[in-house]
Amino acid sequence: MNVRIASLALAAALLGGCTYYQTAPGTYSTTPVSSFDRSWGAAQAALADQGVPVARADRAAGVVSGTRDGINVTANVRTQADGSVRVEFRTDGATSRDPDLINRVIAAYNRNMGR
Repeated sequence: MNVRIASLALAAALLGGCTYYQTAPGTYSTTPVSSFDRSWGAAQAALADQGVPVARADRAAGVVSGTRDGINVTANVRTQADGSVRVEFRTDGATSRDPDLINRVIAAYNRNMGR
């Protein structure tokens, strides 16, 4: 009887020492989002944030463009040789109607990038 009680106590002690670690809550991805994808999405969102409807979104060429009140807005997203991403915004057309549009688009891009 003492052997049985001793073995049960030993089993309980061993089980009590086991720990189960659970994955912390959150979103996990097996593939990280590339900096090009992030910049591409932020450029598109920047135009939309400023009311510029996207007329052309050519991901392979890295060009997003649209027109608002006669002002053409173009974003060029390029991956450079060192792996970094360069984003350039341009406006042309009737820029005198809203000369600050380019600055607001750039600010929206920076917000979308978390800057």
